[in-house]
Amino acid sequence: MSYRLIRSLLFRLDPETAHNISLGMLSAAAPLRLSRMLSGPRPVLERQLLGLRFPNPVGLAAGLDKNADHLRALADLGFGFLEVGTVTPRPQDGNPRPRMFRLPRHGALINRMGFNNKGVDHLVHRVQAARFTGILGINIGKNADTPTENAIDDYVHCLRKVYPYASYITVNISSPNTRGLRDLQHGSRFDELLAGLKCEQLQLSLTWNRYVPIVVKIAPDMDDQQLQGLADALLRHRMDAVAATNTTVDRDTVIDHRHGGEAGGLSGRPLLARSTATIGLLAEHLQGAVPIIGIGGISKGSDAVMKLHAGASLVQIYTGLIYRGPRLIKECVNAMRYMNEPVRAVPEELADEITAE
Repeated sequence: MSYRLIRSLLFRLDPETAHNISLGMLSAAAPLRLSRMLSGPRPVLERQLLGLRFPNPVGLAAGLDKNADHLRALADLGFGFLEVGTVTPRPQDGNPRPRMFRLPRHGALINRMGFNNKGVDHLVHRVQAARFTGILGINIGKNADTPTENAIDDYVHCLRKVYPYASYITVNISSPNTRGLRDLQHGSRFDELLAGLKCEQLQLSLTWNRYVPIVVKIAPDMDDQQLQGLADALLRHRMDAVAATNTTVDRDTVIDHRHGGEAGGLSGRPLLARSTATIGLLAEHLQGAVPIIGIGGISKGSDAVMKLHAGASLVQIYTGLIYRGPRLIKECVNAMRYMNEPVRAVPEELADEITAE
């Protein structure tokens, strides 16, 4: 069965219901490796970053598997690495439904999930049970009812819990769906958060005799001056990497859609230009001292290449996967493989795939 047919059936359902059914079906098929029928063998294009060897540079962005309940199934789709979460210290339901909306004409989603998850202890248990041997990022956040001034406590709590099981840890301070969260990206609160996390990282690296990199995930809705301040803080605190970007609150590109005015974060094709511009500005400010993971709007292979040209070293996908299916992973890897080659060097059978809409 082709992914296009599967998608047409799933798109008749509420987006969140379809999301849950899709993951359930993948997990049910995982023991028989049926996911490989959709994706084929994992494409290989090794990258070294953060002291880790990535089988290929295309990863799954956080948000799809918040609780690490589907690691085995997702690993079969061909990703070079997986990121689970966002997870918080305590379980929480998130925002009221409906809280996810499709904008098919724009290849986009709007979500206001609000870090709905089963809590960090559940996630750790699931990671232990999965015995996943690939590269695993764990994305951590704060509970909605934790005051912003106490946010460091939630992040440190999660950092301690997931540290032994993560290949890297992403600090999510950029979701637009938790009140006050994005305030942590600026000024003294940002400095205090980064200083506290680096101090805890040092202690944990001694305790566990291994260094786990910390990635900071940022919003796309900052001007150049704000990005300069953020980049300076990342350098000052010697952060390991930055993930750019989360979803946007801007609606200019989708205002004509019936769901265009819904509150939440916009992802998918309309985010591509904004997120890629943010990567480019960050790259100018960081000058290679802090690597960038590029996220936002990747729906075809050339979009992934665009992120790398802007300054990213790795990319992650989410909304593009919903619309295009697992073939997008291979398409992005193939496009990256030939990005520095002359046009004549691209095999004919790949030309359509790399440039496909």
